[in-house]
Amino acid sequence: MSSLFTFLLVVQAVIAAAMIGVILMQKSEGGGLGVGGSPAGLLSARGAADFLTRVTTILATLFVGLSILLAAMASVGRDGSTIDTSLSKTAQPSSGAAAPSMTGPAPEAPAQAAPAAPASDDPLAAAAAAASQDAAPAQTPPAKK
Repeated sequence: MSSLFTFLLVVQAVIAAAMIGVILMQKSEGGGLGVGGSPAGLLSARGAADFLTRVTTILATLFVGLSILLAAMASVGRDGSTIDTSLSKTAQPSSGAAAPSMTGPAPEAPAQAAPAAPASDDPLAAAAAAASQDAAPAQTPPAKK
C-alpha cells in the first residue's frame, strides 16, 4: 500500500506541474496583472486557446480526484490517535470544605505561610507549588454553636 501511495503522490506532483505550465501558457483574458499577451503570440489562435482550456480542465479534475483518493488512502491506514493527557489538570473534589453559610459568621481558616519557591530554573515552579497548596483543602474543626 505504501508503494502505491508514493506512486500516486508522484503522479499528483507531475499533474500539478503540468497544470501550472498549461495555466501559464494561456493568454490573459482579463489582464488581471496588467500583463497581456500580444495578438501575434505563439498560441493566440482560438483553437489553441480551446485546447489549453480543455487540458486545464482535465488536469484540474485529475488533481482534485487524486487529492481525494490520497486523502482517503492516508486516513485508512491510521488507527485512532491517543490524546496526551499528561499536562491536563484534574479537579480534586473538596470533601472537607463546605459552602459558607449566610446565617452565621464564617469559620476562619488558620493562616498558612507561603512556601519558599523551589530553587530551580523553572519560572513556573512557584506557580505550580502555589496551585498545589490552594488545591489542598484546609482542615478546620467545625465551629461550635
